[in-house]
Amino acid sequence: MIIYDKNILDNEALDDQAAALYSGGFISKEQRKLIEKELPSFKKQNNILVRLGFFLLGSFLYLSICGVISLIALSGNDDFLDICCYLFAIVGFVGAALLAKRNYHNHGLDDAFILGGLLTFGCAIAITTEGYEMVIAFFVSVAALYMFLRYLHVLSMLVFCFAVTTLLFFGMFEFGELGKAVLPFTAMIFAAVFYFLTKRVIKNLNQQYYYNGLLLANSFCLILFYLSCNYLVVRELSAELLGTEVKPGTDITFAFFFYAFTIVVPILYLVQALRTKDRIMLWINFAVIAFTIYTIRYYHSVLPIEIGLTLGGIVLFTIAYFSIKRLKEKESGLTFKPDRINHSDGFLNAEALIVASTFGMKPEVKTDSPMEFGDGGFSGGGSGGTF
Repeated sequence: MIIYDKNILDNEALDDQAAALYSGGFISKEQRKLIEKELPSFKKQNNILVRLGFFLLGSFLYLSICGVISLIALSGNDDFLDICCYLFAIVGFVGAALLAKRNYHNHGLDDAFILGGLLTFGCAIAITTEGYEMVIAFFVSVAALYMFLRYLHVLSMLVFCFAVTTLLFFGMFEFGELGKAVLPFTAMIFAAVFYFLTKRVIKNLNQQYYYNGLLLANSFCLILFYLSCNYLVVRELSAELLGTEVKPGTDITFAFFFYAFTIVVPILYLVQALRTKDRIMLWINFAVIAFTIYTIRYYHSVLPIEIGLTLGGIVLFTIAYFSIKRLKEKESGLTFKPDRINHSDGFLNAEALIVASTFGMKPEVKTDSPMEFGDGGFSGGGSGGTF
């Protein structure tokens, strides 16, 4: 299924481990270069800005090829508009295969052809089905999953997650008002099942090549699970889909459940992230907490914004201060010690800079001393015997 050479994929994994060891100071620069020289690798770009530049270049190339096909076809065929997007999708898929054969992986050029192929394929299905959303979402999800499995393209997994979620939503719309009413609970159950499924697949994964994509899908499920029954999302979607008007003194159906869900889920995420030492879940939890505060304040403005921000800052500072004091000396588990591999000592460096700027400390300047020590030439006897 995978189009790439398995040996090069294994070499890439070894190269990533060598890069982590080098960044942590466990191997020297010469050893790092020797490993890079001895291990054949893909043509890829780790710098996100460089990769974005190649993506734009690949997009121009892809559009140019599609433009040439359009000029040739329009001159002799009036039915070209019915099949143009299929031809453009074929260009994207063929271009991705040719780049993969030349060992382009996560480079930027391959991203342009893969994502362009998926986009034009979705447009082609939309033209054929006259905009039937369920069919579009189904075929796009199948194509995106295929591109992920064959090209190990992580962004295709993200497209797959959005397409499957869209398929679920429009599938529930087919049941009319009842489907729209139970949509939050259906999405919540779907996200929970999909989360534990991806978690189990990751745990039993034999080929580590698919790890990053599955991890992305697993994180997507956490976000979808929270948003599915968030009070603000449910209330606004109820007004949009069902035309529900919440009058003063009234509330949406099962409002107590949605309020409790909005508050309890961030707490559960935080406890689980700390218990399992899951850094990604912890970052997602920070975003979830922020959205929970926004949700509550959107409907219940208790304090003026400036006072609320001030009190929130004080609370966060207090939590951060006592957490650092408690974890500062721990050597294992949750600790504030710098991570040599991931360079997570940025807070410690920031602390040193703040202290230096606050007290006006400047780096020590080494100056040459006018006193020449040795041979007794100045201010005392020495080995030369002079005074």
